[in-house]
Amino acid sequence: MKALLFQRKEARFAAAAAASRLRPGIGARIGPLTLTDVDEPTMPGDGWHRVKTRMSGICGSDLATIDGRSSRYFEHLVSFPFVMGHEVVGELDDGRRVIVEPVLGRAARGFDVEDGEAPADTNDYAHLNTGQLEPGLQLGSCSSTGGAWAESFIAHDSMLHFIDDDLDDPAAVIVEPVAAGVHAALKANVPDGGTVAVMGAGMMGLAATAALSRFTGADTIIVGAKYPHQRVLADMAGADLVVSPDELTRAARRVVGCGVIGQRLAGGTDAVIDAVGSGSSINQAVGIVRPRGRVVILGMPGTESVDLTAVWHRETELVGAYCYGTEHHHDRDVHTFELATQLVKELDLGRLVTSTYRIDDYKDAIDHASLAGLRQGVRVAFDFT
Repeated sequence: MKALLFQRKEARFAAAAAASRLRPGIGARIGPLTLTDVDEPTMPGDGWHRVKTRMSGICGSDLATIDGRSSRYFEHLVSFPFVMGHEVVGELDDGRRVIVEPVLGRAARGFDVEDGEAPADTNDYAHLNTGQLEPGLQLGSCSSTGGAWAESFIAHDSMLHFIDDDLDDPAAVIVEPVAAGVHAALKANVPDGGTVAVMGAGMMGLAATAALSRFTGADTIIVGAKYPHQRVLADMAGADLVVSPDELTRAARRVVGCGVIGQRLAGGTDAVIDAVGSGSSINQAVGIVRPRGRVVILGMPGTESVDLTAVWHRETELVGAYCYGTEHHHDRDVHTFELATQLVKELDLGRLVTSTYRIDDYKDAIDHASLAGLRQGVRVAFDFT
């Protein structure tokens, strides 16, 4: 079957890393990603299903991998060669459509789990390179399971979320990234009546904004959006104030009514969600949040340069928001995917899939995804139907 395979070729990875600084997306043409024929993955045991891919998204972490910008941290959390792709709506052999939760949790690796335990609900990551599978953080980084940038892959019972006909494929494929935004919004711990800033209005920033508006008691949500269409979408998602990224600090100051010390606010917002994940964005976030406030890193960073003096002096909480799991919301435990599905339906977020491509046209698709903001898009996806 056709698949986009990422192989361990250090020279090509380095070439992509160098060239992508000048041209994002070039890794699809000169890096270690190739469209090739591969065998279907073998079922590891009971509880596994073959999933036929219907639609699969291209996310920021995928682009970072292709362009050689992903951190060496992941070296022991992948197994080569792997088929890429983890945002996916697929179809089982019996015709039922499913959204796949890509995290390879303990159940998928053959370990006992507690009732109701989601794949990401664990305080020990030892299972990620042990058990009945080769190492892999999630679907799309594990040689045992395959990935969603292929005609099919395999997934465990614990990873499947069945969907009804009221969720079409574009809406279904967007649930996974929206869930990551919901998780970050809830992790921000914005107090009722509080103020929060969101840095970035791509897919993740928009998802976080929508979740802050619907699932928290935030009084004011300020969003830094780079492009005109992102400003319109941020307003649609529930932002109270949308400004350009370089105006975000000044906007936060006006809203909270605080002074300024150098380039940092003397006070600041109760929380900041950084959906960019660069060194400069993290530094700016720390300068916007109030002392003893919380910065949530939603965008995947690499090896960044960050001045931690302000984090120390202001006693800032700097936390990551990797994926999703079991959330405690309104006095009940609920899976993030349930909240995300609700959000996708209420706001018709399937419209954020702005372009689709055939897998054969993957170079053009990745070029487009790398410049989605400039091209007035949000999420680019592969359509296998």
